Amino acid sequence: MSDTSAQHAEPNLYEIRLAGHLEARWADRFGGLTITLAQNGETLLSGPVIDQAALHGLLKKVRDLGLPLISVNRVKPDQSETQPEHSKKENESE
Repeated sequence: MSDTSAQHAEPNLYEIRLAGHLEARWADRFGGLTITLAQNGETLLSGPVIDQAALHGLLKKVRDLGLPLISVNRVKPDQSETQPEHSKKENESE
C-alpha cells in the first residue's frame, strides 16, 4: 500500500493541446508548464501536474480563456523528452 501512496505523490506529466495560440500575457496562469506555439495555430501546454485536482484546475483555466481543447494526454517521461523535438520538426515542416 505504501508503494501506491508513493506513486500518487509524484506528479504525472501531461500534454494539453489547444486550438489557437495562447497569448503571452496568460503564460503566468500556467506556471510550471512549458508553452509551445505551433505554426499550425495550436498551443501545447506540457509539464508536471501534481494530481487530478490540479489537472481539473488547469482545464478550468483553459475553459475560462475560451480556447477550444483538442486533447489531454498523460505521457511517460521519455515521451515528454522527445516531444519538443517532434514539435520542432512539425513546426519546421509547415
